[in-house]
Amino acid sequence: MSDTRPVLFFDSGVGGLSIVAPARAALPAARFVYVADSAGFPYGTKSEAEIAARVPALLGRLAERYRPRLIVIACNTASTIALAAVRQALDLPIVGTVPAIKPAAVMSVTRTIGVLGTEATVRQAYVDDLAQRFAADCRVIRHGSAELVQLAEAKLRGEPTDPARYKAVLAGLFDQPGGDRIDVIVNACTHFPLVEAELAAAAAPHAVRFVDGGEGIARRIAHLTDGQDFARDGDDVAVFTGAGGEALAPALARYGFGRIERL
Repeated sequence: MSDTRPVLFFDSGVGGLSIVAPARAALPAARFVYVADSAGFPYGTKSEAEIAARVPALLGRLAERYRPRLIVIACNTASTIALAAVRQALDLPIVGTVPAIKPAAVMSVTRTIGVLGTEATVRQAYVDDLAQRFAADCRVIRHGSAELVQLAEAKLRGEPTDPARYKAVLAGLFDQPGGDRIDVIVNACTHFPLVEAELAAAAAPHAVRFVDGGEGIARRIAHLTDGQDFARDGDDVAVFTGAGGEALAPALARYGFGRIERL
């Protein structure tokens, strides 16, 4: 019998689309379901307790409804806080998203790395551990920005965004002690690669490169589904737990999601 189970991507908003793009290139035959927890958006300003309670319960409902073969938590904040609990609760493969500190350390010449994420992500002990394990010889400078999440969502809605706002976000890294030596910035929120071009323009005159985990996650999904059959019994669908899906319909269509549902 053909296997029609989808791969389900989950994020607080539409940042996880930055993971969908490389995953679709790696698995062109797979059916995708994308879930934006717009009723809980944004996660980056919430407490750990709120996220730890919300995410496993919501993913349990989604697993029952869509019967995925695999779930990708395409959100750094949710992954660093709730990944272990989700894996304990659900009997299927769960792929998390963590800051790409390891590849950043490999790339850095100045041995000074910036980690740009949400406020909830950059304060996690999980990030401390990644820095200690993979970038012990680097200075790792962190900055949390809720505004950049909003800018990415606005861009996908087709709204103009002010370049000065991106420059102000990056100043949160560059203006810290040693920040002028940053040569690699980790986009530690899946929303941020969606505005990488704007960030790169705003970074001048600093010569920096940006790195994220999208390609690595796509390879992990491909590995976990290697040898499986893929068949379609419907279109790829974007699911919203609250309002906001309609305004994003054109952007979602560009990523292959022609249908929108409300949970």
